[in-house]
Amino acid sequence: MSGETKGGESVLVIGAGMAGLCTALALAPTGRALTLIDRDPPPPEGDADRAFADWRRRGVGHLRHSHAFLARLREFIRTEHPALLAALLDSGAREIPFERSLTTSQRARYTPHPGDAEMTFLTSRRTTLEWVMRRYVERLPGVTVRAGVMVRKLILADAPGALRVRGVEMEEEGAAAALTADVVVDASGRMGASVEQLVAAGAPIRETGEPAGILYFTRHYRLRPGQSEPPREGAPPATGDLGFLKFGVFPADENCFSITLAAPEIEMELRKALIDPELFQRVSMRIPGLAPWINETRAEPVSKVFGMGELRSVWRDFAPAGRPAVLNFFAVGDSHVRTNPLYGRGCSFAAVGAVGLREALDGSADPTARALAFEAALTRELRPFYEAMLKQDRSAIRRARHALTPGYRPRFKSRLMKYFAEDAVGVALRADPALLRAAMRAFHMLDPPDAWLKRPAVMAKILGYWARGRRANAALYPPSAGPEREALFTAAGLDPGADLLAAAARQLAS
Repeated sequence: MSGETKGGESVLVIGAGMAGLCTALALAPTGRALTLIDRDPPPPEGDADRAFADWRRRGVGHLRHSHAFLARLREFIRTEHPALLAALLDSGAREIPFERSLTTSQRARYTPHPGDAEMTFLTSRRTTLEWVMRRYVERLPGVTVRAGVMVRKLILADAPGALRVRGVEMEEEGAAAALTADVVVDASGRMGASVEQLVAAGAPIRETGEPAGILYFTRHYRLRPGQSEPPREGAPPATGDLGFLKFGVFPADENCFSITLAAPEIEMELRKALIDPELFQRVSMRIPGLAPWINETRAEPVSKVFGMGELRSVWRDFAPAGRPAVLNFFAVGDSHVRTNPLYGRGCSFAAVGAVGLREALDGSADPTARALAFEAALTRELRPFYEAMLKQDRSAIRRARHALTPGYRPRFKSRLMKYFAEDAVGVALRADPALLRAAMRAFHMLDPPDAWLKRPAVMAKILGYWARGRRANAALYPPSAGPEREALFTAAGLDPGADLLAAAARQLAS
């Protein structure tokens, strides 16, 4: 069976998750004929609640974890598919504008800028986002989505200097079949095996990666009838980092929200316990910014605790030394680059990759030029964010290890950097709306990740707040995010010393 073309090339997309759907959104308007094949069943009939309860997505391990979709993804949808954005909002997805990030003192000094409207979060349950996007993509001209199809292997052919991908061998409804196409896109995520097959066949794809050093635990809740979300003005922070535990509240659709607790891998006692719903609730109730949300009079849990671990950041180079490793094959989303979900950039990375693919395909008909252009686009657009996240992960892993090291005392440089982050950068961001704007544009992937901190005017403002001293800045510090480690462990019925003893044993062994 051969992929049919309609007004141009045929494109075969392996996977119909976020990366596959973004690829369809980017390529469908070009007139190419797209076929998305997905090993999982289609979404169930019904509404968003039915999708959350019943949609089985074996290839999306984080489907029911917390999500807040960055402006980079929202802007892609808003500018290229406004009808999709309208459908998402009609289905209960919510927009959280930049103004919601401002502190009370900042609001008095805030003057809206034209670009502020871009810095808007899109929030919903991940199942709701994919459910609406899937229905929208299925109606796009030239797009076919085939569910319940298992890809067995790529169809390969030799080409001068590189392998060439021609299609896939697959299994559909229990029968073997083949599907060829002019272009094959791997959007199958970290569970896909296409890249491993290419490497085994001799493609010199280079992969580098590091552990994220963290595990996630998420539980979903729904507001009780007549209840509303707790006020944010003057309230303790609903997201934060206690050093030994990160936490966050994620508003969603249909009066739902989720809470995620993230524990360092080294915190064995905590990470083993958080999968238990009762312990998850006890820990959450001890955090001031979470307790008002999950008080039993306000909300009720509607799911078990979902865990996610064995997380690695991965970058794959498909053009080492400036030579394509494979032709007519493009990896988008997690198949190309994976990051710690803590930063919420995976879906935006998929959208950026899809746009980069469109530009590469439209820019040239030559397979080599396309491969190089695509790799260059992802390196330019995504590599700076990837490197910044690696640095943050390494720092978090070190902090978690030091917290469990008996007698550890940070060096002067580490203490100085901590003071600078808290007493200079943190204070300045809570005081000056212009600085917060610059930082949030980077957070939303609308500007490069660290460029704002390198601007002389920005650094001058930050140093000015630092020079004022803690007493003058007292009103600009955030309230305490939560209890110390020993206090929270004791209140939750955990042994705060268990991992300290293990850390001491490791220190002696080394």
